[in-house]
Amino acid sequence: MDLPSPLHPDTLAVHAGRDDLAGLGVHALPIDLSTTNPLPDVDLGGYSYESMAGGGRPLESGGYVYARLWNPTVARFESALAELEHADTAVAFSSGMAAMTAVILAHASATGRRHVVAVRPLYGGTDHLLGSGLLGVETTFCDEDGVAGSIRPDTGLIVLETPANPTLDLVDIASVVAQADGVPVVVDNTFATPVLQNPLDLGAAMALHSATKYLGGHGDVIAGVVACDETTAEALRRVRAITGGLLHPFGAYLLHRGLATLPMRMQRQQATAQRVARALADHPHVAEVFHPGLDDDPRGLIGRQLRGTGAMVAFRVHGGYAAASTVLSSTRLFTHAVSLGGVDSLIQHPAALTHRPVPSEARPSADLIRLSIGLEDPGDLIGDLMSALDAARADAATAAARS
Repeated sequence: MDLPSPLHPDTLAVHAGRDDLAGLGVHALPIDLSTTNPLPDVDLGGYSYESMAGGGRPLESGGYVYARLWNPTVARFESALAELEHADTAVAFSSGMAAMTAVILAHASATGRRHVVAVRPLYGGTDHLLGSGLLGVETTFCDEDGVAGSIRPDTGLIVLETPANPTLDLVDIASVVAQADGVPVVVDNTFATPVLQNPLDLGAAMALHSATKYLGGHGDVIAGVVACDETTAEALRRVRAITGGLLHPFGAYLLHRGLATLPMRMQRQQATAQRVARALADHPHVAEVFHPGLDDDPRGLIGRQLRGTGAMVAFRVHGGYAAASTVLSSTRLFTHAVSLGGVDSLIQHPAALTHRPVPSEARPSADLIRLSIGLEDPGDLIGDLMSALDAARADAATAAARS
């Protein structure tokens, strides 16, 4: 049964991708774990296989054939995410990096244009992949204002992330699309999620997520997903079928279930992040705080592009790496771990971990710490950080006295 339209995103998050459940006679999301499927006959099965291997959909009369090509549990999650991103469809992968790899390969092979323009800062894994040459592409890195000047006749893709990892830089998606002059733009929308930002509405060709993060929300599934039009999806599904990057159906089930609480989680985590950012800005051992909305927004991106400020915070401490290391080892509620977007709060050092492979000129500073804010009480989280910062300040004072 088709849903009425339009629906508020909070409602879509609960109901999207569940249109076929009543017909199946179930209420909760089912999980189809079949790796292979019975074939009606040789010809029909073969035609369906050919369609899916080429990036198309299964033929109704031919079945799903094999799970590397198609899985109904994965397809439901894709449908739900596409609705939230205002896209025609979506394609899910076994990780965010698998999704980014497929995007690069699909566009390079389809167009023959093997030059990529990438707006820094980016997630360290994406930056490393683009700079490695592993996929046979050449990348020009630039800032937002340098996109037009970096485009060449062989440019086939523009990559950006906003808010960017790890310093929460905001990139004007519409401005980059205008500079792109028809070159497809893929936006990593992981930090914002569809709750706060819809890149396709601003002219981007694709919205990519490390679904591991906020979409799943509980730190128990690794996945990636790309929202796009059907033509792009066919190219991405073809790469997925050939390379075997399909998301496991149990992971798709967890992600689809996680979407129902995504708006509620984002609203609560965002409110706490705003309080944490303000508290950090007032601490004498903090040199700088990065959080959208904490400072002026002269371009008006919050409200025009972003519907909120998100739940990520980064900050620099006085005392360099030594002070940052003390803070990281002194928290009790913040878990010292990479990743983000879960219900519990995490703290990590980008330069030493997620951005370690990034060239030194683009690597975050050694005094930078990144926080992913969870669902804990804001006062408890702030108290934990204040204690850790006080420990770093005490260590610095002791070191100064000894010298």
